[in-house]
Amino acid sequence: MKRSLDAETMRRLLNYEPDTGIFCWRIQPSRNVKAGAVAGSVKYLGYISIRVNGTDFMAHRLAWLYTHGVMPTHDIDHINGDKADNRIKNLRDVSRSVNLQNQTRLRRDNTSGYLGVSLRKNMKRWYAQIKVNRRRQYLGYFKTAEAAHAAYLAAKLRLHPGDVRHLAEMPSLPVSTTLLRGTA
Repeated sequence: MKRSLDAETMRRLLNYEPDTGIFCWRIQPSRNVKAGAVAGSVKYLGYISIRVNGTDFMAHRLAWLYTHGVMPTHDIDHINGDKADNRIKNLRDVSRSVNLQNQTRLRRDNTSGYLGVSLRKNMKRWYAQIKVNRRRQYLGYFKTAEAAHAAYLAAKLRLHPGDVRHLAEMPSLPVSTTLLRGTA
C-alpha cells in the first residue's frame, strides 16, 4: 500500500519552484544527498520520481500537492506533452479519458503508420476510428491511409478539444476528395 504525504510535511522537506518545475531538498534526505540538491530522478517513460520517506512519488503529483494543498483527484496531464516539465502552469488535473486523448505515439501493433487508422484487408480499404468516452466511433472507409488519418485529425479537433497541441505537426489532407461514401 502506498503511503500518503500531506502538503505540510512535503513543504518541510522539499522546496518547489513553480516557474521551473524543479524540486530541491530543504533538508539532507540521505548521506549522499545534501540540502539544496535537486530532488528526484527520471524514471518510467520520462517522468520524474522523488523518494520521500521511503516512498516514490511522481514529481508532477507533488507539484500539484505543493501548489494546491491536496493531491490531485485524477490524472495529471502535462499540457505540452513533456513528461519532465513540471511547471504548475503546464499541469492540469483531468480524467483518465481526457488524459488518454493526448496519445501521440503509435501502438506497437500499428501497421498504418497513423493514429486511428487501420486496414480492412478483405475490402482493401483504410478506415479511421476514434474513441470518445470509452466508445469507439467509426469515421468511414478511405482509399488511402493518409485520407483516413485526415478524417481522424478532423474528428480529433472536434471530439477531443482538450488536446490539439500536436495536430500542427501532423499532416492533413482534404478529406472530401478521398472519402469513399459507401463504395466498396
